[in-house]
Amino acid sequence: MTFSDLLERVGSMGPFQYLHIVLLSLPILGMANHNLLQIFLATTPAHHCRPPPNASTGPWVPLLGPSGKPEKCLRLVHTPNASMPNTTQVATEPCLDGWVYNTSRDTIVTEWDLVCDSAKMKEMAQSVFMAGILIGGLVLGELSDRFGRKPILTLSYLLLATSGSSAAFSPSLPVYMVFRFLCGMSISGISLSTVILNVEWMPTRIRAISSTAIGYFYTCGQFLLSGLAYAIPQWRWLQLTVSVPFFIFSLLSWWIPESIRWMVLSGKFTKALQTLQRVAAFNGKKEEGEKLSMEDLKFSLQKDIALAKLKYGILDLFRVPILRRVTLCLSLAWFSTGFAYYSLAMGVEEFGVDIYILQVIFGGVDIPAKLITILALSYLGRHVTLASVLILAGGAILGLIFTPEDMHILKTSLAVFGKGCLSGSFSCIFLYTSELYPTVIRYKPAKDTKLELEAEKEAQKIPLKSSSPGLGPS
Repeated sequence: MTFSDLLERVGSMGPFQYLHIVLLSLPILGMANHNLLQIFLATTPAHHCRPPPNASTGPWVPLLGPSGKPEKCLRLVHTPNASMPNTTQVATEPCLDGWVYNTSRDTIVTEWDLVCDSAKMKEMAQSVFMAGILIGGLVLGELSDRFGRKPILTLSYLLLATSGSSAAFSPSLPVYMVFRFLCGMSISGISLSTVILNVEWMPTRIRAISSTAIGYFYTCGQFLLSGLAYAIPQWRWLQLTVSVPFFIFSLLSWWIPESIRWMVLSGKFTKALQTLQRVAAFNGKKEEGEKLSMEDLKFSLQKDIALAKLKYGILDLFRVPILRRVTLCLSLAWFSTGFAYYSLAMGVEEFGVDIYILQVIFGGVDIPAKLITILALSYLGRHVTLASVLILAGGAILGLIFTPEDMHILKTSLAVFGKGCLSGSFSCIFLYTSELYPTVIRYKPAKDTKLELEAEKEAQKIPLKSSSPGLGPS
């Protein structure tokens, strides 16, 4: 008996699984808002230098550049007496008194003047957020190995709710960056735990479908973000609106069961059995659940329990040849997918199209992209699907580089196509990564001596049936 067989006994695709997917997916709807929030929080409107204080004594006009539009970062030193001059005729100076913005919308750019020499701070804010995602993956991933997937998932929801809400009250840009860093950390915790708990409780034949279903919630989140950003012109209220729901998600997460494999590898056999029995009762198989015994549970995961006594670290990903190859290839795929995806998604201002409409289009392309991906995953396999979408995305981005700036429609079409391919790549690579690594690498037991001794003692009680088929990890 394998764990998949055990899952079939308690109901591999019943009411529990449907509710489980919904509870995991709803927060993903809001996570899209945070991932792409800076598109709207940091929009840079048309602007020019604010007049000097003494300009009120006479007429003042903004300095015009070669294009005939007001200069963004320079102004006239003296008040002109004639018609509007250009930059080659008069002395100029930086915008010493701030800027005038041609917009009714309030963003972090207009509040903290992130233009001209300070424009790089806008990108810095997004870089800090992405750094939080990186650090969060390392820190919260380690904590989830020690304390379990469910507690870290709940903690991540609370962290995103509190840090995101606090960012709405930031008095300065550095404080805002600190809270955005914490938001990034929490998003890593949510992503990691969601992927594992999805794969854990779904049969192999349904995993591609359930992963894509969760991805569609992210797609819907992009539509929602565009609507919210259009309806809420103040960045602080928008930030607060997308953060508060995670307080509710943290409460709902208490219903989500812990990973069975993590409980078994941590020596929590009784709790694991009780969880399976509750799932069986929810799926209408209470009698079948009551028939489950501790021996059934131990036998279905006996190889995992035996391997749990061995110690594995990050160096083992590079020490074993096949793991080294898998790690390097997946790392390259993750880097190329993430780098290209966010480069396109965060650059909507550069395509000369209304950002609200373009964001809806960017979200809409995910619908056919994910549908095609799920069909390809089912009929062509993970390897061919991932390679294909990455090649197509690369071709679209290369075409985008060589497209003239004035060809807005062609540039937008290539960007939309490339973004759709990269969305498919994300759907594939999340599933592919969770399936390629051995169980003992994906599920590291808690580093607790008492639990390790208990797990070892329980493993020694398992009857030796190594000749039986299907004893490997499901």
